[in-house]
Amino acid sequence: MSFLIRVLLPDSPGTLGAVATALGTVGADILSVDVVERGTGVAVDDLVVELPSGRLPDALITAAESVEGVEVDAVRPYAGVLDTHRELELVEEIAAQPKSGLDILAEGVPRIVRAGWAMIVEHSETGALRLASSSAAPETPITDLPWLPLERATVLDGEEAWIPETWKELGTELAATPLGKPGKALLVARPGGPAFRAAEVARLAHLAGIVAVVLDG
Repeated sequence: MSFLIRVLLPDSPGTLGAVATALGTVGADILSVDVVERGTGVAVDDLVVELPSGRLPDALITAAESVEGVEVDAVRPYAGVLDTHRELELVEEIAAQPKSGLDILAEGVPRIVRAGWAMIVEHSETGALRLASSSAAPETPITDLPWLPLERATVLDGEEAWIPETWKELGTELAATPLGKPGKALLVARPGGPAFRAAEVARLAHLAGIVAVVLDG
């Protein structure tokens, strides 16, 4: 089974190699490494690893944190694609099928930022509207979007009153970015975490900005 591990580690030569060696001692095979964030001597990396049958994911945490200065932020099962740099391909697909652009965006974004689901929402006089959503998005209706209009990409508080109880029970981490205008937004979720980092939110904002221009065209 494959797992996504988010690790915080000293941004120094050899540290990632030491983590890889430690994971190898519990039989884990690293399939991909994605740099999420760098700064102030600390790196945040996402590792997709394959764990032999019968091994518990707790072994991954113990192994990784056996390396000095390393902290595991989250571990969760992972069944997505390994190529995380697919913004260009997604934009090209949207440009080729603009009438289905919002649906394509909602379905494609979770694969890029390793999220559980995404939806396009809009605030209207009659309440919250769901314009598009990925196949894994919950069907729970949203009746209010008090954070709209949204001026800039941001991480949302997962405990606010507007959020359905089922999302809260799953510990859903949320991030949102305007899509063309403040009243329309791309909402992305990670049930169970990990939390969205500043670099990931900036990545969402950049992608949404490009897509908004493509669709307006």
